[in-house]
Amino acid sequence: MANFIEEIIDADLAAGRETEIITRFPPEPNGYLHIGHAKAICLNVAMARKYGGKCNLRFDDTNPVKEDDEFVRSIITDAQWLGWEGDVFFASDYFEVMYEAAVALIKKGKAYVDDVSPEEMKRMRGTLTEPGIESKNRNRPVAESLDLFEQMRAGKIADGALVLRAKIDMASPNINMRDPIIYRVLRAHHHRQGDKWCVYPMYDFAHPLEDAVEHISHSICTLEFEDHRPLYDWVLRECGMFPHPPHQYEFARLNLERTIMSKRYLKKLVDEGFVDGWDDPRMPTIAGLRRRGYTPSSIREFCERIGVAKANSEVEIGQLESCIREELNAGAPRAMAVLEPLELVLDNVPDDFCESLAFEMNPFDPNGGTREIVMTKKLYIEKSDFAVVPPPKYKRLTPTGTVRLKSGYIIKCTGYEGTPENVTRVHAELIEGTKSGADNSGIKVKGVIHWVNANAVPAVVRLYDCLLVAGESSLDFGERLNQQSLIEKNALIEPYLADCAKGASYQFLRQGYFCRDSKSEGIVFNRIVGLKDGYNVKAAK
Repeated sequence: MANFIEEIIDADLAAGRETEIITRFPPEPNGYLHIGHAKAICLNVAMARKYGGKCNLRFDDTNPVKEDDEFVRSIITDAQWLGWEGDVFFASDYFEVMYEAAVALIKKGKAYVDDVSPEEMKRMRGTLTEPGIESKNRNRPVAESLDLFEQMRAGKIADGALVLRAKIDMASPNINMRDPIIYRVLRAHHHRQGDKWCVYPMYDFAHPLEDAVEHISHSICTLEFEDHRPLYDWVLRECGMFPHPPHQYEFARLNLERTIMSKRYLKKLVDEGFVDGWDDPRMPTIAGLRRRGYTPSSIREFCERIGVAKANSEVEIGQLESCIREELNAGAPRAMAVLEPLELVLDNVPDDFCESLAFEMNPFDPNGGTREIVMTKKLYIEKSDFAVVPPPKYKRLTPTGTVRLKSGYIIKCTGYEGTPENVTRVHAELIEGTKSGADNSGIKVKGVIHWVNANAVPAVVRLYDCLLVAGESSLDFGERLNQQSLIEKNALIEPYLADCAKGASYQFLRQGYFCRDSKSEGIVFNRIVGLKDGYNVKAAK
């Protein structure tokens, strides 16, 4: 079923209003892209590809104070990783066009230079129920505004002393139309233009002109720009420089539960050291999701599932987790890792006991096959897989109890060392004739546990949770931060995992899906997502 954007494009093509579909993704290079931007990228790319058009990546670099080449590079990398391909443009390359458009507005009597202070301008803007107050400079002679605007460009005016305002309607019910600022004086080094400019256009003025220069057919924005659309149209109409101006359409932005979707707050986390950078695996940035182990296909699938809506809503984090879980369940090889090791000794086998066993790589992959694992006299199991006083319905190892070791033998506990509250070693006997795949013993056990052998390799395993605590939406941002968003475990892993490539993903049996960290020295694995899927995909559909 077509979404409403597709319906608009279909109608435009059928009526001959458009012949080529050109979309754009226009980030400001003042931070890293996050999962919300992924939705916008996927939508714009999908529309361009469906209709045989193209999608531009355009940097809206009109505010040099916050912008940096680091962010430019990261955005290109992330967009390409998600599947975008095409041409890269910069709004700053159109500064001369924008300046000429502003001059044209002044000459038409549609813009004027003003010296009202920001505080006074805010007071004079009015409210939703009261009209604004016109500036004393609103009817400044055209020649005077042209001269002052030229002085602004020439660097003869101090920062903030003068602004250029559009002359629209101070009584408009849409406050954005009450003579908005379209240019300001700002001395700041630009990452591409250097110190060439000391006047910079405001976003609402620059954006429609950028779209028009690039011949964008459908300018797709999020809903917060809906009230800005009249100004978008006004700029293009009054400048009169483009015979076939673009049009803006809005869709609902992505809001994900317990997730920070503001670049300002994400930057605050980075600057204050709560996370170790923009690509910290807890961050909802594309770089963070990639480092954590998410794949571009899983993110695209997520964006496809949530669809394109006209009203904002909050999406459950489980929807995103379901997409990567389903993909890894089908394709990730299996392995064993013990996150909280407890030594287990098989007392009835020789000290040099060493038996090879077949381990299935992935039960859902018909071509996955098996690999060899080795059982030794000394093993390690999870501390939680042994209980002296087991809780109800406990199906793991207990004193005198039996359990099967995954892909190995059934064992029977014969004792333990330490106290019931702090067991330091478990003793057990291997039951002959119970080897997995060749068990004719008739012994039935209710539990199967994973393990690693005496040659297990130490590794750091990082367990992640959302950056915000559940609920508590009324709390201050700092009070909502989840202090348990990262927990590190000193684990033991199969030797098989020790030399795997950075970024490689596995299912650790009974633990979840994990990815070898791409940045850390040593052996570090990030948990991508747990095994249990609490989100009902079918019900959601």
